Amino acid sequence: MENGKDRRLKFHWRLLQGGTGKSQSIARQHEVAQTSLPEIEAQLKFCQLAEEMEIDSLLVDFSYGKPDPILLSTALALQTQKMKVMIAIRSGLMSPTLFAQQVNTFSTLISGDRVTLNVVAGHSPKEQRYYGDFLSHDERYARTEEFMTICNAFWDNNGLVNYNGSYFQVEDGKLATPFKSEGYSRPYTFISGGSEAAKKLTVNAGHCWMRFADVPQKLVESIQPMLDAGKDVGLRLCVIPRSTRKEAIETANNLIKDFIDSHPQDAKEKARAFFKESDSVSIKEIYEHSANEWLSDHLWSGAIPFFGPSCIALVGSYEEVASAFIQYKEIGITHFILSGWPKESAMISFGKYVLPLVREMEH
Repeated sequence: MENGKDRRLKFHWRLLQGGTGKSQSIARQHEVAQTSLPEIEAQLKFCQLAEEMEIDSLLVDFSYGKPDPILLSTALALQTQKMKVMIAIRSGLMSPTLFAQQVNTFSTLISGDRVTLNVVAGHSPKEQRYYGDFLSHDERYARTEEFMTICNAFWDNNGLVNYNGSYFQVEDGKLATPFKSEGYSRPYTFISGGSEAAKKLTVNAGHCWMRFADVPQKLVESIQPMLDAGKDVGLRLCVIPRSTRKEAIETANNLIKDFIDSHPQDAKEKARAFFKESDSVSIKEIYEHSANEWLSDHLWSGAIPFFGPSCIALVGSYEEVASAFIQYKEIGITHFILSGWPKESAMISFGKYVLPLVREMEH
C-alpha cells in the first residue's frame, strides 16, 4: 500500500541465477560470467516455488555476468501468475526517459502490480567502466538522483517533463504508454547503499532504504531518519535455519569447510581484492564486520570473506530465526531481501518452517 498502512513484514528472495549449488564465491563470480545465460526453465520453477512459499518478490540482479534484468524479468513474468519481480537498475547506463518507458511497458504487459525497482549506483569502478561509466562514488549518486527525479516526473504525469541537470537534460518530455498500477502512482522503489548519499536519495526519490544487516541495537540510530521521513527500511541478508541451533551452526561451519576444501588456496585473497577494489561504503563496512564472526547469538558474518557482502546470515533454529525477524520489526524494519544455500532448499526451508512462525508472531 502506498500510504504504508500494511506493516506486515515483506520477504523478498534473490532469483536463482548460476545454478542451484551450495555456494559460489565472489572471486569466482567476478572471474567468469558463468551466470550469463538465462536459465528459463530452472528460473520459472524457482518463481513458481517462490509463489508457493509466499515470497513477496524476486530480486533480478544487475551484473555484467548476468542477463539483462529487464528482459529476463519480462520473460519470467509473462509465464507466471502472480510473482512480483524486483528489477535492479543502475542509473546512467541509459536514458531515464527510455527506462521509464520500459517500466511503463512492463506494467501494461504484466497486470497485477508485479514490478518494483532496486536502484543501485554501482559498487565497482572497474565494472562501471565496462559500461562507459567513469564517475566517482558520490557523482554516481548525484546522477542517480537526477535520473530518478526525471523518472518520477514521468510517473507523476503532471504534464511535459523538463529537466536541465549536470548529467541529464530533458526537454518537453512525454510518454504515451502509462505506468499502470492499482496501488502506486510510481513503481515501489528500493534504494540500496550504506552511504549518506544513498540515504539522501531514498528520502528524495525512493520508498525504502535497503542496507546490509547488523544487530538491531546498532541499526536504530541509522534508520530513524528514514522512518521519520515516512520511508520504509529493509535489510539484505542470508538465512540458515534448521530444526535446532546446533544443526544450523554445523551447517554454517560446513559451508565454509566445503568451500575451502573445493576451491584454490588463493580464493580468499581474490575475494579480499574484490572488497578492496569496491568504492561502496556499505561493502567496505560489511567486510570489516567479518573480523568478528558472530555479531550476536544468531547473526553470523563468517561467510562474508568467502561469498560476498550480502552473505551476513541469521543462523539458528526455526523459532530463533523467526524471532530475530520480529526483533527487526520492533525497531521499524519491514523488508528483507534474502538468499541461502543451497538456493532452492533454503527458500523451501524458510517458507515452510520460518515464515509461518513469523506470521504467528506478528499477530
